Amino acid sequence: MPGSVPDSFALIAYLRDEVGADKVENLLHKAATRHEPLHMTEVNYSEVQYIIIRKNGLAGWEAAAASLVSLPITFHPVTRELADIAARLRASYRISLADAFASALAKHRKCELVTGDPEFKTLERELKIDWLK
Repeated sequence: MPGSVPDSFALIAYLRDEVGADKVENLLHKAATRHEPLHMTEVNYSEVQYIIIRKNGLAGWEAAAASLVSLPITFHPVTRELADIAARLRASYRISLADAFASALAKHRKCELVTGDPEFKTLERELKIDWLK
């Protein structure tokens, strides 16, 4: 089964228990028990880190990082192929670089993208999106 790609928005919603956290928690449970993997790029990991540090300080990030270790998410490094897909998506749509990488990973792995970020609305023809809200 291809699994899902939660973007930074989704992972932050889970870590902060915001709207959509229950959906992400369900995906994490499925990933741990039913072999429906979750994938994320290291670029999106970095985005989660800087957003949490900016809003909650380094101690907030250290607490979040400690919980990330036990989550059933496979983090993927950037490859040339993934960078090419992300660049083409970013050139075609008004999305951030981190969102382009999340989209590229979902497209490359033929996975559903999980997000609550309205920036992805323009990509609904390119990707299957599972909306948190």
